[in-house]
Amino acid sequence: MRESMEFDVVIVGAGPSGLAAACKLMQQANEAERELTVCVVEKGSEVGAHILSGAIVEPKALNELFPNWQKMGAPLNTPVSEDQLFMFQNEEKSIKFPNMFVPKTMHNRGNYIASLGNVCRWLADQAEQLGVEIFPGFAASEILYHESGSVKGIATGDMGISEAGEQKDSYMQGMELHAKYTLFAEGCRGHLGKSLYEKFNLDSKSDEQHYGLGIKELWDIPADKHQPGLVIHGSGWPLDKGTSGGFFLYHTENNQVVAGLIVDLSYENPYLSPFDEFQRLKHHPVLKQYLDGGKRVSYGARAITKGGFNALPKMTFPGGLLIGCNAGTLNFAKIKGTHTAMKSGMLAAEEVFEAINNGCDGAKELTSFDDRFKNSWVYEELKQSRNFGPAMHKFGAILGGTFNFVDQNIFSGKLPFTLHDNKADFAQLKTLAAYSVIEYPKPDGKISFDKLSSVFLSNTNHEEDQPCHLKLADRQIPISYNLPEFLEPAQRYCPAGVYEVIEEESGPKFQINSQNCVHCKTCDIKDPSQNITWVTPEGGGGPNYPNM
Repeated sequence: MRESMEFDVVIVGAGPSGLAAACKLMQQANEAERELTVCVVEKGSEVGAHILSGAIVEPKALNELFPNWQKMGAPLNTPVSEDQLFMFQNEEKSIKFPNMFVPKTMHNRGNYIASLGNVCRWLADQAEQLGVEIFPGFAASEILYHESGSVKGIATGDMGISEAGEQKDSYMQGMELHAKYTLFAEGCRGHLGKSLYEKFNLDSKSDEQHYGLGIKELWDIPADKHQPGLVIHGSGWPLDKGTSGGFFLYHTENNQVVAGLIVDLSYENPYLSPFDEFQRLKHHPVLKQYLDGGKRVSYGARAITKGGFNALPKMTFPGGLLIGCNAGTLNFAKIKGTHTAMKSGMLAAEEVFEAINNGCDGAKELTSFDDRFKNSWVYEELKQSRNFGPAMHKFGAILGGTFNFVDQNIFSGKLPFTLHDNKADFAQLKTLAAYSVIEYPKPDGKISFDKLSSVFLSNTNHEEDQPCHLKLADRQIPISYNLPEFLEPAQRYCPAGVYEVIEEESGPKFQINSQNCVHCKTCDIKDPSQNITWVTPEGGGGPNYPNM
């Protein structure tokens, strides 16, 4: 029998949406002079350890949550000073777009370049000062249900279980955390959120969800090359015509830049390796001019939910809500999700507090949240950008970009029709016969690097003797089907070298190096057979990002 703890609200995930919800709940409780117990569980070793984003932060939601955030010391220290947008034609040439031709959703004056991990650490400090309990290093591994079928809370995972499934000397049983309402704020492709979609059919009226893989590096660069506040975005080379995505380079504080590439996981080419595309991208003169003479200090990767407005699910179910990127609130037209995630969490907090304050004992479905969400600026913002992603997928970077310029700059996202994109990302992958092998250049160790040295910089670690958290529905499929049809693409789409095909005397063997996993969730999304399910490992495992 597991021990249990009772709370008014349990929040799964200490990201922007979960922490904003926690703060908003306690602000309302303190204002009403009402006792409220709120708990946040976070699978990372500390708050921020698993947070990875560009990030350019639009402070709209933060202004509402903490109007005096600047005096309070929020770590948004680098206002955007200049936007540049490029189309890379090849490894040497590029076109720089005049500012007047840039979609207005990509204008960033008034926004801040920041480490989202550090922003979350700051939000956690505010939450704790308000009275929230935060438990880092505890992974929510299971949803608990009442006999009625409503959500009762979550259970944290057992710790100290060997790979063989036996209890080790370090064994510690997980705890049950019961709540009137549970908010799921796990981020993109949260494994509990995934099960809620299935149990409550939350996406039955939504378009197919779409995803991208974001790969990011943090660099120290020479002071004479540093331009605080400079924001560079672009698309084109090295991605082929069947692959959409874009790159970024932001000049943040302390003579540092962040460089990254987002590859849409709807890509077709089975030979494509997002990691290697990013490594050769950095050699383009537009980016290399800043990185030359610098030092790479951190690396990470994370899937992003980019289906936008058309793919928004039903966010309520008996006993809880989905918020933030667990529900897909990112605005891909802006390449931003922090402000929308925070606002969704704040709206959920208002809904939950109102119910509890009115005497609700929980377990009910807060159906009025739908109206609250639809009457908010976040709903209107996402609706205005609903065509952005489908246009890029259907028409490509140039025609899609032209459409989006007209849609956003001239019609303000109010064209009288909606584009749809209902083919799942994993189903877009084509077989080997359709493409030729991509010969990627060897890394030079100065601008470009290999996967293993990159994973080292993510400070990723898992307890070695534990059950594998990457579950195969059928252990034969990687070799019997994925290998001959797609040359087992997990070897290439994983940005951390988790999956390998090893040649042995008896034939090829599929190997999973789960200790390398940076929790990006790409395998759960892109596997063409939908054979891999990501579940949470022991709490505290995974990457330990410093200020990503």
